[in-house]
Amino acid sequence: MKDKNKRFSPKLLIIIFILIFLPMLVMGVIRMEGEQPSVTFEMPSKYIGLDKGLEITIADHKSGLKRFWVAVLQDGKETTLIEKHFPAVGILHKGSSTSESIHISIEPQKIDLKDGKAMLRMMAVDYSWKSWGKGNRSYSEIEVIIDTEAPIARVLSRSHNISPGGSNAVVYALSEPCDISGVQVGDHFYPGYPNQEGKDEIRIAFFALDNQQGSGTDMFLVAKDRAGNQTKTEFYHYIKNKKFKKDTIRISDRFILGKLPEFQKALAGQVLEKPLDKFLFINREIRARNQAVLNNLMQKSDSTMYWKDTFLRLPKSATRSGFGDRRTYFYKGKPVDKQTHLGIDLASLAISPVPAANSGKVIYAETLGIYGRLMVIDHGCGLFTMYAHLSSFNVPVGQMVKKGEIIANTGKSGLAGGDHLHYSVLISGTFVDPIEWWDASWIQNNITHKIERLGEGE
Repeated sequence: MKDKNKRFSPKLLIIIFILIFLPMLVMGVIRMEGEQPSVTFEMPSKYIGLDKGLEITIADHKSGLKRFWVAVLQDGKETTLIEKHFPAVGILHKGSSTSESIHISIEPQKIDLKDGKAMLRMMAVDYSWKSWGKGNRSYSEIEVIIDTEAPIARVLSRSHNISPGGSNAVVYALSEPCDISGVQVGDHFYPGYPNQEGKDEIRIAFFALDNQQGSGTDMFLVAKDRAGNQTKTEFYHYIKNKKFKKDTIRISDRFILGKLPEFQKALAGQVLEKPLDKFLFINREIRARNQAVLNNLMQKSDSTMYWKDTFLRLPKSATRSGFGDRRTYFYKGKPVDKQTHLGIDLASLAISPVPAANSGKVIYAETLGIYGRLMVIDHGCGLFTMYAHLSSFNVPVGQMVKKGEIIANTGKSGLAGGDHLHYSVLISGTFVDPIEWWDASWIQNNITHKIERLGEGE
């Protein structure tokens, strides 16, 4: 009897508790954790079109994932999109997976969803012992709108005559709100903007042909609604052929060496010894970089049409080079390079005051490579003017300017051979012929007439 009492002494029971029951108790407390699984995804739009892909990440780093389920509910009918079970492992029955990325494709027509409101439901469950072993649950409902119909874009304007390097505008009406709409010309997209009459469904898009495009260029209206449904609409247009003038530019070592100090930073790191090699790098590589900066700058434009009537040219100035001139550069009597002139060079007295061609907002005023000191004005709805080779700026970036207001002075910065203004007009980054925008009849027939008729419901 005495030996038996020793066998079950208090010390022995404490040791047994510490070695066996305490770990089980601690583990039980841990496995009773109450943290819900996490469910993360990005859904910028609540609209679902013909096919909506959804990337979902689920995770539970304590008990592990047990089950994940997604369904869509519409008119009392629930359709399961995915249901996935995760196996358990070990004596503690924890989930074998603590994190999972899942792709869901929602195709309304395949699962008989109608256009209209619906509810997207999601639930993730873990292997916690909480709720009598049922685990923690993460549940969410998201209201979505099923929209499988492509928008309708109806062209309202009639005449769309254009030539290489030219501009025009198309007015159109949308059947529904669209995130993206405008004119596609070749591989360049020209966005549409709300009209100024307050009718959200009516838009206007300024578009262009660049100086290299011709009669075979594809051109159509594009509209993409919030659900991603897209439509392409052809509209009547006529592309007129145009020939550009050929021009000869003669350069010398004296000219190159006189310009190199302005390009020291751009030439840093380049192993170029001869003056000609440095000039060609500037005229090719730096020019291309400058064009990329301008194109990126003009991807966004204010939706307010600031300008009115004809655009001004530099007062009392003579034209020295035209838009689209095919330039051949000669060095010591031999052709060394070819470039296209994307503006009009206007010469007056040295350091002449430069007026804003029309009202707008200054969005750029700094030195840019071949253009030297450069200013860009946004006139709204994708229309910009550019003033290059300046000697000074008179207004800062962000300032609104009125037509005729003095914004700068002419100069010979950049690759300019003498004091003049290089003046350009651009449509969403595409250089176009400024002469059209100096012509009152052209603006009336191709732009103003279309805008005026918006209020009449053309």
